[in-house]
Amino acid sequence: MAASYDYEDAPSRHDEETGPQGYDPNFVPDSVKSFVTHLYRHIREKNVYEIHQMYETSFQTLSDHLFKDTPWPSVDAVANYVDNDHVVLHGVVNMQLPNQWLWDMVDEFVYQFQSFCQYRAKMKNKTEQEIALLRQFDQAWNVYGVLNFLQALVEKSSIIQILEQEKEGIEQFTATDGYDYSGGSNVLKVLGYFSMVGLLRVHCLLGDYHTGLKCLLPIDISQQGVYTSVIGSHIATIYHYGFANLMLRRYVDAIREFNKILLYIYKTKQYHQKSPQYEQILKKNEQMYALLAICLSLCPQVKLVDETVNAQLREKYGEKMARMQRYDDEAFSLYDELFSYACPKFITPSAPSFEEPLVNYNQDAYRLQLKLFLYEVKQQQLLSGVRTFLKVYSTISLGKLANYMEVDEPTLRTILMTYKHKTHAVDSEGKIISNADVDFYIDEDMIHVVDTKPVKRYGDYFLRQIVKFEGVINDMDRIKVE
Repeated sequence: MAASYDYEDAPSRHDEETGPQGYDPNFVPDSVKSFVTHLYRHIREKNVYEIHQMYETSFQTLSDHLFKDTPWPSVDAVANYVDNDHVVLHGVVNMQLPNQWLWDMVDEFVYQFQSFCQYRAKMKNKTEQEIALLRQFDQAWNVYGVLNFLQALVEKSSIIQILEQEKEGIEQFTATDGYDYSGGSNVLKVLGYFSMVGLLRVHCLLGDYHTGLKCLLPIDISQQGVYTSVIGSHIATIYHYGFANLMLRRYVDAIREFNKILLYIYKTKQYHQKSPQYEQILKKNEQMYALLAICLSLCPQVKLVDETVNAQLREKYGEKMARMQRYDDEAFSLYDELFSYACPKFITPSAPSFEEPLVNYNQDAYRLQLKLFLYEVKQQQLLSGVRTFLKVYSTISLGKLANYMEVDEPTLRTILMTYKHKTHAVDSEGKIISNADVDFYIDEDMIHVVDTKPVKRYGDYFLRQIVKFEGVINDMDRIKVE
């Protein structure tokens, strides 16, 4: 069993006689021979549990002990320990692999693309050798190649058709977490599934939010799915989904999904403390709280937020959110601060022009997205007066409101139309949806405010008080009275 393999005392490379020459790609330490042999056997047997244990634990331990600063041995070096099997060496897909491993493949692919684009965009201090290589391989990590590769995985896996058939009760893809218990392979199907999340992520990095959300449409994120079976996939999906909706002014959708994932992380993060991804989980958690603060400041739909999440949010950003409601220069700078902290690391996918003076352009995409976001915030600030008056009145005449706002009636009608436009958006199906916390309609010259008071929920409050009361009773039971 994988759990019985003890790699904690694995010797260092020098202990296993790597020699004075340093790294040798053909040298295979004994502990690696054992690891590869066992992994090969489990892959042949399609023993997903043991493969997952070796991938998550043993591989990490060996890497830390033996290969912290050097690559693993070459494919040719380990070939003899897997009988030169093409299943392991060349990725023939007739096998079952853990979802975590398959997600990491897609996640790392997108990360490498993103990192290369960031690296290539920092031209100012490049050496002549680096510039020569970039000039020679100017099509390396071409954005069309990356998108085509991910799209090809989606199409070859037939995952969209599988998910459609699942709705009709023909397939059981989600029920089995993507695994094939009939002796087949899960690799291509799950890679295709996670590639849809990868496409969302790439399009978000490019600033094409509509296309990104369109790529994710086959996955119903309002329900549990294979994407929730891996914590990294779950967080990445909702983070990019929520951010894309924020940029498209679909604030309600963003708030609803941020609330669900933040509540999930709050309840389960203690189970991931030993995971290599724990720090990334905490970072994304903080970023999504910042994005939720932005959404609620632009669209105060607090009724959509669970009380536990709301309490955490107020603790982290309560003061800033109060200041963001003032719609002045300080509030504007706070929107800038939170967006800059929480947004993805946008990329410019094009190669630099080597004929012009070399400059860094790695921040250009970020500055453009920030400019677009702040422009939207500025427009929302202009509507703050309308929202304030609408919250006070149930009905008010156009003339009276125009007088209060110190504008003429034609200008007021323009402002009200702008408010309607800014509080409505088009969803993925082309339907118009409302994000308004205060809505209205005009009948002749009268404005009628639609009552949107949230229904109070008492269940969570009483449950929390019951838990506190039980805690007090337990503490009292432990006190010894003389």
